[in-house]
Amino acid sequence: MRRNFGLDRPLPEQYVAWLQSFVTGDFGFSFSRFRPVGEVLSEAIPNTLWLGGASLIVVFAVGCAVGIVQSVRQYSRTDHALTFATLFLYSVPTFWLGVMLVLWASSPVWPDALQLPVSGMQTLDYDRLGLWGRLADRARHLVLPTIALGLSSAGAVARYMRGSMLETIDEDYIRTARAKGLSERRVVFGHALRNALIPIVSLVGLFLPILFGGAVVVEKIFAWPGMGMVMYEAVSARDYPLVMAGAFLFAALVIVGNLVADLLYAVVDPRIRYR
Repeated sequence: MRRNFGLDRPLPEQYVAWLQSFVTGDFGFSFSRFRPVGEVLSEAIPNTLWLGGASLIVVFAVGCAVGIVQSVRQYSRTDHALTFATLFLYSVPTFWLGVMLVLWASSPVWPDALQLPVSGMQTLDYDRLGLWGRLADRARHLVLPTIALGLSSAGAVARYMRGSMLETIDEDYIRTARAKGLSERRVVFGHALRNALIPIVSLVGLFLPILFGGAVVVEKIFAWPGMGMVMYEAVSARDYPLVMAGAFLFAALVIVGNLVADLLYAVVDPRIRYR
């Protein structure tokens, strides 16, 4: 087996051979799954994209909404309460929150219709469901992992959003808009929000690798068959080709995240397009 996998050769020779294969898109053969690494990853990546995409929506939708409310009601009781809540959520470990959600959802006090799945990504009769039934089933399975993965990061985004909105609201053009008689809703959402989003866009590039890296723990807790579960099992089995390929994909996400953030700058700020 060592000879078949090339493990009997010197380490420098193994590394050069691995680089040559890696450049051509050959990630090697999985020691633990006895399959090409590319096949294993191609099955796991879509599942992680489901979870990561849903978590990203929760992070920025909830975080931005809370930050806007805090900035509009600065130093009020609502602002203080939301500040406490966001700081609390930001300090909560993801694995602890996931375990608490499993215990909460598994409580016998909930009726069967209200109980949420605590493991897997689909029911046993998933293939017999129609299109809308499949989407509803997948959404129910996404609820708890998405909350566990995205809620703490949403607290961080809320803090950034609050600070950015407070800086924008004090600008001269905001006072001019109010002096022109525009409604407060128009001033906040039509003028202040778009400019306050410019610093928030840069967080997309940071949170993409954070979410997919945190998926290792969340997917293990909720038995979600994605990249996180694959990486956990590969590390436990010392499946080095699979671990190295997964680490490469996580590193590529950092590059993709920064590229997406740069492209979103042009969407949020028209001045960048003009230049």
